[in-house]
Amino acid sequence: MNTDTDSAGTLYIDGHVRVYHGGLTKPPRRYVSRERLCLRGTTDYWVNDAIGRPFFVVGKTVDLGLLKTLQGDIVPRLLTDIPAQPSDQELIANPQRCRFVMVFDREGYSPAFFKQMWQKRISCMTYHKHPGSDWPKEWFTKHDVIMPNGEIVTMELAEMGSLVGSGQDAMWMREVRKLTESGHQTSLISTVYEFAHTQLGARMFTRWCQENFFRYMMEHFAIDLLQEYGTENLPGTEKVINPAWRELNRSRNSIQNKLRYQRARFAETALHPEPEDNVEKYEKWIKKKAELFEQIDQYESGLGNLKIKLKEEPKHITWKDLDEKDQFFGLLQGRKRLMDTVKMISYRAESAMAALLKKPTVDMAAARRLLQDLYVTEADILPRPEENLLLVRVHNASRPAANAVLEQLFEELNAAEVYYPGTNMRMSYELMSKDFG
Repeated sequence: MNTDTDSAGTLYIDGHVRVYHGGLTKPPRRYVSRERLCLRGTTDYWVNDAIGRPFFVVGKTVDLGLLKTLQGDIVPRLLTDIPAQPSDQELIANPQRCRFVMVFDREGYSPAFFKQMWQKRISCMTYHKHPGSDWPKEWFTKHDVIMPNGEIVTMELAEMGSLVGSGQDAMWMREVRKLTESGHQTSLISTVYEFAHTQLGARMFTRWCQENFFRYMMEHFAIDLLQEYGTENLPGTEKVINPAWRELNRSRNSIQNKLRYQRARFAETALHPEPEDNVEKYEKWIKKKAELFEQIDQYESGLGNLKIKLKEEPKHITWKDLDEKDQFFGLLQGRKRLMDTVKMISYRAESAMAALLKKPTVDMAAARRLLQDLYVTEADILPRPEENLLLVRVHNASRPAANAVLEQLFEELNAAEVYYPGTNMRMSYELMSKDFG
């Protein structure tokens, strides 16, 4: 963060579920969007910059949601770690200025949380959960928006102030909408008051970079790999979902669905009465209505009792208060923390090298593919102690065009004059195809 204060000013935060397939414990189930299933696992909350580079990760065995993790784990750390934050005097002098910006998906939508964060002069940005009706299309104008990676994208944007929330949680925010080619309007809300709405659009609509980061890290860095096989006790004060409350809530949802279905059947039956002159059909119709009414009455009565029990049953209890059959344990974290750190450093290093390879004919995805091929390419390591040089002679790539791009990378690496750790030997890279004579 200290080496790139601009990128540390806007943080992208999202959770990634690491599915657990082991049998040592039974961690709570959580929804895995990529699988469209509720599976057992742990949640890692990653904090990245606008082009997907990771800063740190917070692992949660007991996941009470993004907002709780932001309040308890992420925001306190950001307040301490982010450099170049404005002073209290600067914040007073400029009422629109913030310390930093947090961007997240709809899971973090909460007017109360936005208001709480702004009291600390922290800005938040997310998609609007209840945008209401569409805005007139003539409100939208085209803008050439510069994305964080330097790409210029044309967007049709419109902005208006919106009162979001109700009661004490109500707060005036900036609402920016993007009009897509299909006519759909994507709405974002934000407490970032200092920047232009085009900058807000660039920041919000580049959130896909974190999704790409998760996909890439799963495929090439194995972030879901179980690093060590073992468990550890959770703190006795750790708040967990009460199994009794969960069962009551499941029963309530089931009865509500059945009640909704029976009410629809009753309404359909009542709207299509049988003629009274056809005694047999009319009696069947009356009997069917009576049966449906009786079932509805039973469901309503059962639903009322469940709601009373749900109010009496606490939603959260401490881990030590769980019955022995319901207790679960945390997965060992020591090796995982070390490997996560190594993987973050590796990803950032790869991103820096990929940026060196980018040019009009080589985009970021192609640059990463070139690097992946380079990592598995054979090379000769030739020490030259008399010259204080460690020569790394890399074998040719499969294509002349790839060789030309790699030569440019090697020029940059050689210009950095990196010394092999523990020695006075400078590392030098070259391709086998060069004339060494």
